[in-house]
Amino acid sequence: MDKNQELLTKDAFEPRTWNEIKTDDSWRLFRILAEFVEGFDKLGRIGPCVSIFGSARTKPGHPHYILAEEIAFKLTQFGYGVITGGGPGIMEAANKGAQRGRGKSVGLNIELPFEQHHNEYIDPDKLISFAHFFVRKTMFVKYAQGFIALPGGFGTLDELFESMTLIQTEKIGRFPIVLVGKDFWNTLEEWIRDILLSRCQYISPEDMDLFQVVDTADEAVEIINKFYAKYMLSPNF
Repeated sequence: MDKNQELLTKDAFEPRTWNEIKTDDSWRLFRILAEFVEGFDKLGRIGPCVSIFGSARTKPGHPHYILAEEIAFKLTQFGYGVITGGGPGIMEAANKGAQRGRGKSVGLNIELPFEQHHNEYIDPDKLISFAHFFVRKTMFVKYAQGFIALPGGFGTLDELFESMTLIQTEKIGRFPIVLVGKDFWNTLEEWIRDILLSRCQYISPEDMDLFQVVDTADEAVEIINKFYAKYMLSPNF
């Protein structure tokens, strides 16, 4: 176990002196800062990009894998780069499609004890590995003006709801959030509308416009294209 993992997994109830706590936190701060610096340095000039998310467990040949590759390929034909979490599954498919389309293929990998290893379709100078999820998520949001989510698990939902929350609270600009796969996402959309909006009134009616649900690669790319054509956006600096 390296020092960083030890700091993250150390028993919170283990007796420690105040000086030990301060020292550990200070060194962790430097590591976090280093991750931000590397991310900003590598991603600051990548140009218009779209983040694509989905399950790391999706196998090659699965319809969702094929769909993710198709979406990424089509995005590159319109001049967009593709940002993924850098791992297997949907992420691999998207990077593969971007590489096939000769577009920018960015991978923001996260160091995990299982599942995650970077895929082979990322541009060598655009692969960054992170130890901290919150640094990685900052890069996803800061350097992409489009978000496409294919079916996935907790990680996909985490990125989805964080992006919607940041737009809802006006912490970032409004960029398109596209959920691909109606069979998968329609039930979630109904729950948000029927429970969060209608029954509980925990969100506002206009919050339903934060995302769109589609079925095809062409529909997803069209939404991104219309957004860029309307606002003529470039990456946030």
